[in-house]
Amino acid sequence: MNLHLYDTKTRKLQPLKPVNEGEVGIYLCGATVQGSPHIGHLRSAVAFDTLIRWLRRNGLKVKYIRNITDIDDKILNKSAEAGEDWWAWASKFEREFAQAYDALGLLPPTFEPRATAHVLDQIALVERLIERGHAYDDGAGNVYFDVHSLEDYGSLTHQDLTQMRTTEDESQIDSNVEAGKRDPRDFALWKAAKPTEPETASWKSPWGAGRPGWHLECSAMSHRYLGETFDIHGGGIDLRFPHHENEQAQSHGAGWGFANLWVHNAWVTMKGEKMSKSLGNSLVVADILERVPAQVLRFALGTVHHRSTVEYSEETIENAAAAWDRIAGFVTRASEISGSFTDEDVASHPVPQAFAEALDDDLNVAGGMAVVYERLKAGNQAITDGDEPAVRDALLDVRAMMSVLGLDPASQQWSTAEGDDSGKDAALDALVSALIEERTKARAEKDWPRADAIRDQLSAAGIVVEDSADGVRWHIA
Repeated sequence: MNLHLYDTKTRKLQPLKPVNEGEVGIYLCGATVQGSPHIGHLRSAVAFDTLIRWLRRNGLKVKYIRNITDIDDKILNKSAEAGEDWWAWASKFEREFAQAYDALGLLPPTFEPRATAHVLDQIALVERLIERGHAYDDGAGNVYFDVHSLEDYGSLTHQDLTQMRTTEDESQIDSNVEAGKRDPRDFALWKAAKPTEPETASWKSPWGAGRPGWHLECSAMSHRYLGETFDIHGGGIDLRFPHHENEQAQSHGAGWGFANLWVHNAWVTMKGEKMSKSLGNSLVVADILERVPAQVLRFALGTVHHRSTVEYSEETIENAAAAWDRIAGFVTRASEISGSFTDEDVASHPVPQAFAEALDDDLNVAGGMAVVYERLKAGNQAITDGDEPAVRDALLDVRAMMSVLGLDPASQQWSTAEGDDSGKDAALDALVSALIEERTKARAEKDWPRADAIRDQLSAAGIVVEDSADGVRWHIA
């Protein structure tokens, strides 16, 4: 395998060189279960699901850890406002995230550790940092990381410490935590229990009752499950600072190598704004799935390069639906000719070389989709020509490539999906494709009246035909 990924820290494409031969360790920052998942949360999970599928297809074993932050300031504040126990509040939204992951066909992580289940690991890490001279307690139950004690602080995000005002997330700053800092740029490792917070939200520690700071859990849990040095740490670009910078500081302060590669995905935006609850433009996954098929939503999120922004709109969904219908329609028609193949058959079928080269180049799924469309076009032509061997080859190629993206229409995941209309879509696609083929022939013969008449016929039926450099596309108006 010749996979190269863009590394945030070096700002370069770097080859993947597994720490342990034949195995890749990945830590992905998962959900803070403060509320319902929106599609911005799913962007990261979908991108890394594709990476994991590609690694496994290339024969690598993947140890994939995706954490759950089930206690932090936001969870405590929101549960208190709702009059709910914080742990019940977190559990409710943890289930919603699990349902969203399943709906979009995401592979389960090797393990999904919770922050509250690893408090002892976090206390041990704080003790280690104090012993190594990188942390101090204020005598009031708080412990802080001394950012000046670490020479490479700021190296992940290429920032100069002297230019920083704080290294805390704005939502985590409060007067109690700030009071004991030697320097306002130090960040909290352990927070003393507050009388205004539930007693159940604190644990005993050498510094008194309290709870871990936000960043601590990821350093402790990645170390526990992936070791001192592992291959890939991932997450959204909004986590680079302060969260990932502080994770790296804690782990380096402990004497661990931590992540060899840092892979970050871009946002989902709506009208140019980052999708987030704070901006009030979140789109909850469960609400979207009431009107958009899960495979179409995944297509919209997962066929754009992970470092490119996804602009969410009705047009985005319409284009994804049209592309999905086109691919699913071909798979259905080709399967009727060549017979069906199992998921195992597809998994053992090699993908086209051009597709492999695209994905090895920083997981370039957009380049990979260009190869899918090329094979799709060839497959449709083979159907027209009655060339059964060519139909079979194109079918397996398309299914193999789409399976890497988690979007094989004939897979067990999607062929039995609730609300799947692939049969109807295939019938519609067959009829429309026949008319488009006839129109293409008329245009080639310069029979413009006939070509225009076919276009008008399709338009009257609510079918929009678009001529592009990649061929003819259609979608329902």
